[in-house]
Amino acid sequence: MAGSIAAAAFFPGPPAPPPPKSALGERPDSLDVRGMAAKQASSSSAVRAGRTRAHAAVPKVNGGGGKSALADAEHDAMPSAAQPRTFYNQLPDWSMLLAAITTIFLAAEKQWTLLDWKPKRPDMLVDTLGFGTIVHDGVMFRQNFSIRSYEIGADRTASIETLMNHLQETALNHVKVVGLLGDGFGSTPEMSKRNLFWVVSQMQAIVERYPCWGDTVEVNTWVGAHGKNGMRRDWHIRDSVTGHTVLKATSKWVMMNKLTRKLARIPDEVRAEIVPFFSEYAAIEDQDHRKFPKLPEHDRATSAKYVRTGLTPRWADLDINQHVNNVKYIGWILESAPISILENHELASIVLDYKRECGRNSVLQSHTTVHTDCADEPGETTLHCEHLLSLESGPTIVKARTMWRPKGAKSQETVALSW
Repeated sequence: MAGSIAAAAFFPGPPAPPPPKSALGERPDSLDVRGMAAKQASSSSAVRAGRTRAHAAVPKVNGGGGKSALADAEHDAMPSAAQPRTFYNQLPDWSMLLAAITTIFLAAEKQWTLLDWKPKRPDMLVDTLGFGTIVHDGVMFRQNFSIRSYEIGADRTASIETLMNHLQETALNHVKVVGLLGDGFGSTPEMSKRNLFWVVSQMQAIVERYPCWGDTVEVNTWVGAHGKNGMRRDWHIRDSVTGHTVLKATSKWVMMNKLTRKLARIPDEVRAEIVPFFSEYAAIEDQDHRKFPKLPEHDRATSAKYVRTGLTPRWADLDINQHVNNVKYIGWILESAPISILENHELASIVLDYKRECGRNSVLQSHTTVHTDCADEPGETTLHCEHLLSLESGPTIVKARTMWRPKGAKSQETVALSW
């Protein structure tokens, strides 16, 4: 019974016989949109019969509306007379049904893709937009970074300035995550009350390898005590996939008053904030404590073999404390290094001794002296350079020492410490 009803819905009756051909075997002149022959519109008897039925079906209406109702009735009656009930024009709209089925399949495929998504590389699981996390009993901060295309240089590897920026970013995020970030650049709440902020006095970094575009590095940082009025911050960067060390760094920080621009002692209230996070770990066991040579004050330009003058800070080089960011100094120092070193060697280590801050209106000079050291392997030499960044008026801003190894030389393979 159900089958017959369904069949009747799609096949309401036997198909109408095809219209007779003309004497010459040609098709009728009138065809509808489905290619079926339509009845001749000139059949006066069919038209009159249709109009008669239409008039009979329309009720009489008094007033001016009767004429409009009659016209509407005639318009509704015409299609039934002109369009016969055939097999083709009784079929459902297959295009709409096909579109509905396609939409359902596409939606199901999208949901399945989301459920079945699996990363092809381990570093795709890294949340590079996060602020990192506290590890190792709450005294160490860890954050991951993906090397971006705009962070690599001519060697297709991350620059030393990129790695230094990662050090600075993790230091600030460390203070923020533990809840000690005031309204200054890395200042704690008690420091902000007293217009104090941190300035770096010394820094040493050893680079074992330079990551490439798309690599993900894991940066670990922690703090410790340095003397009575200083703080030490260390970093250890490693490849997040292999675990090999990328960079090790240590630094010493002192406090400066924002208003007087003079160094200040650490107040007891500030010490109470930071001491609970101190650690005794050291990223670099054998630090470089050699003194920097002093260039003659009256003859600096002739003492250094390479000099770059006229260096001026841009507005973008200033940080929130209105002085030049310490990472910018590294770029200025390397400005005076000969291009032959930059083309054939890579920076292996750097030691920085910051003497004074640099403001917006400063004009600086960069001096570099190159020394050659023989390496263990024949045919290869390592270079070390002495650098001086000073104001054109005379005072020294930064002293630095850099070590360089030939490009392609294997650095010491070390695996990051197990924390």
